[in-house]
Amino acid sequence: MRSLHIAIVASEIIPFAKTGGLADVCGSLPRCLAGMGHRCSLFMPAYGMVLRKGLPIEATEVGFTISMAGRQVACRLLKTRLPSSDVEVYLIDQPQYFERESLYGDRQGDYRDNSERFAFFCKSVVHAIEQLDLRIDIAHCHDWQAGLIPAYMATGFGQYGWPHRAASVMTIHNLAYQGRFWHYDMALTGLDWRYFNWREMEFYGDVSYLKTGIVFADKVTTVSPTYASEIRRPEHGCGLDGVLRDRGDDLIGIVNGVDYDQWSPATDAFLPKTYDASTWRDGKAACKAHLQSLFGLPIEPSTPLVGIIGRMASQKGWDLIIETLRQWLNNRDVQWVILGTGQREYQDELQNLAAHVPHRLGLRLEFSDALAHNIEAGADLFLMPSQYEPCGLNQLYSLRYGTVPVVHATGGLVDTVVDANTDAVRTGTASGFSFHEYSISAMEDALERALALYRTQSQTWGQVVKTGMQQDWSWGQSAAKYLAIYEDCLSKKKLS
Repeated sequence: MRSLHIAIVASEIIPFAKTGGLADVCGSLPRCLAGMGHRCSLFMPAYGMVLRKGLPIEATEVGFTISMAGRQVACRLLKTRLPSSDVEVYLIDQPQYFERESLYGDRQGDYRDNSERFAFFCKSVVHAIEQLDLRIDIAHCHDWQAGLIPAYMATGFGQYGWPHRAASVMTIHNLAYQGRFWHYDMALTGLDWRYFNWREMEFYGDVSYLKTGIVFADKVTTVSPTYASEIRRPEHGCGLDGVLRDRGDDLIGIVNGVDYDQWSPATDAFLPKTYDASTWRDGKAACKAHLQSLFGLPIEPSTPLVGIIGRMASQKGWDLIIETLRQWLNNRDVQWVILGTGQREYQDELQNLAAHVPHRLGLRLEFSDALAHNIEAGADLFLMPSQYEPCGLNQLYSLRYGTVPVVHATGGLVDTVVDANTDAVRTGTASGFSFHEYSISAMEDALERALALYRTQSQTWGQVVKTGMQQDWSWGQSAAKYLAIYEDCLSKKKLS
């Protein structure tokens, strides 16, 4: 395979800015592609928080103005690299749009000018690639914030040269976030109003940046095969199921990979004791005691410890979690540790529960990379009851750390966790526990099965732990699948 030059365009990339798994993917996939001999150029906004991180960021000689509904807005291009790599990262520096408290909104909700901010971002990326004279083969665009770029490439916007040679791939990380704005914001995109129709950019009277990317991209991917199937149906399609069905074989699901340089219990610098699949019992015992201490819980080696990490939103199953905690905290010999932030009602209820039963529930309403690593290593079980889950990463981290996942059987959770039913245990393929009906009783049944195995069948429990730890969910396999998609796009472009 020849070497490709891939532009990866995203609104967040770890370690520069992160709100979710999107950042992990866009910080890890290019490293893997570069290691396979391809060149990657990353593009993201120059958020104020990025510029204040103290990273080695340099100015380029490239600066330009972009027309935004008749108003000229200037910006400059900054450059850095992914740490410990040769992967170049270009930052679109426009303080009016990107010097904000956070990436997409504040306590009052989403920023009201998000349509303008990310239309500007997309136009700037297209212009910057031309100005830098990058010989791009693939523009890989992630989520609605980059959704206009495939349209700019397909429609000849700006009469740039590079889109005639390149193909576009649009990746959906979460279909629920669609970049949907009122129809007059169509003017901000700079695209002709003839594209504002039900087949292309219009979505129930509004303009949708995600739909735009889905319609105009050469290929569309999402982050697990099961999610790719689910979003073709009305119950998970968020109104776009018809559009996605129309893409047919051009919609492909690829499970996200894990960066095992960052997420491996054998080398994890955050842990008090490292371990692998042959030393996990001693290693996890030390990590469990450390985790209990960090969260102010009694150090009880035999008490099962359930970990939860994540955004506190309804999608993630917090209604099930909180109701189970109400029922279990006072009458079950189980400890819980929870890390995350999100909707106020969930935070308030969790704080109330933790205050009343502090010896059973440890709570941190924050994001901490160090605590996340310690939870993955120190917990016995990891609970992930999402209503829907495009891919999920924490269940993959849990598998590697020997922390048995308990998941709702949806999306990427189906593709990565094998339920410990009788047949799977007998054949040695079980790696966790899952439940199909989204209900409190179904989740509690799965937890009860997991706890019974943990307490009464140590040998079988160890088999489930080791099966998960020995699986390979690294980026190499996923990156190879993306490369096959890139090549298919380019071959079809040459034939057209």
